[in-house]
Amino acid sequence: MGFLDAVFKRNSEIEFLFDFDIFKETSNRIQMKKLAINTCVSFLARTIAQSEFRLKKNGKYQKDELYYRLNVRPNKNQTASTFWQTVVDKLIHENECLIIQSDDEDLLIADSFTHTEYAVFEDTFTQVVVKDYEFKRTFKQSEVMHLRYTNENLTPLIDSLYKDYGDLFGRILGSQKRKNQIRSTVNVDANTSKNKESMSRLQEFINKMYGAIGEKEVAIVPQQPGFEYKEHYSGSGNGIQSVDEINKVTDGFLDKVAMAIGIPTGLLYGEMADISGEMQNYLTFTIKPFLKKIKDEVNAKFIEKEDYLNGTHLDVKVVSYQSIFDIADSVDKLISSGAFTGNEIREEAGWEPSEDDNLNKHYITKNYTEMNSSGGGENE
Repeated sequence: MGFLDAVFKRNSEIEFLFDFDIFKETSNRIQMKKLAINTCVSFLARTIAQSEFRLKKNGKYQKDELYYRLNVRPNKNQTASTFWQTVVDKLIHENECLIIQSDDEDLLIADSFTHTEYAVFEDTFTQVVVKDYEFKRTFKQSEVMHLRYTNENLTPLIDSLYKDYGDLFGRILGSQKRKNQIRSTVNVDANTSKNKESMSRLQEFINKMYGAIGEKEVAIVPQQPGFEYKEHYSGSGNGIQSVDEINKVTDGFLDKVAMAIGIPTGLLYGEMADISGEMQNYLTFTIKPFLKKIKDEVNAKFIEKEDYLNGTHLDVKVVSYQSIFDIADSVDKLISSGAFTGNEIREEAGWEPSEDDNLNKHYITKNYTEMNSSGGGENE
């Protein structure tokens, strides 16, 4: 330290340079992790929100208080779509979600809670907090909807995956910033550096000049006595190549997050090749298992055992086609072959059975005939 003091005393022109505020961080790092997770969560939540939860009793669908809570207004402050999107978000980020029912039958999503597990007795939930309100009572497992997403929390997996991709992403950004960086020097007269007032005004001038060069397309720097600004490098990087490299890393991380959740990447990017096959896999292996967790919880917590065994249960209508015209040919073949009745097809497509008795009958409208036992022709 003594040596540096001696150097600064002998060279007062050098000392003031360390006071200039010229090394600034001008770019904000893109939140790649948050973008990828929110993209997948929003996509999954939008699909769930289009499903219809229906209570079936005595062979007919009932619209009661539970139907209203699950499909329209779960509580006073949320619509059903917002409610289920919050549920999905909690399941992805926290791997579990607790839904309780208040005294006025509102369905509320707990922000935090303490879960006490038992081997042969019911689990209990205490210190349940919804927004800023903490419930003083103890909730039993049979009184709540407790959903788990997977056996293992996805958050550590995504965090460890992001560490590798984040390092690579940061290196690419740093490399591209260096390629396109504007580098310059400022020469200041020695007499100016000894005057504190001149230095203060010079520092203010440099700050304004720095902002103009960084923000404006055209920046004119006026010459000042005892002050000279000179650029040594104006950047020569290929902007298109840098954007492609950044997009590849971002898309790679998004692909891995989507794979962990079970969303085909073709659906996220809007690719049209084999979209029907990817949609079918998405509904079969991601949406339906997810909805089954909710359906099992509702059947177990809101429907008595005796009623369930007598046929009362919650059913979920999943959006598996855009319009009924998409399945018209398949419906025609199933009915015309006599394999299914009209009402069986309606239920499979998610519609309520018709009261018309003709839709409970089998019809054969094609010339289906039985082969001869010898295999040499048909019976006319």
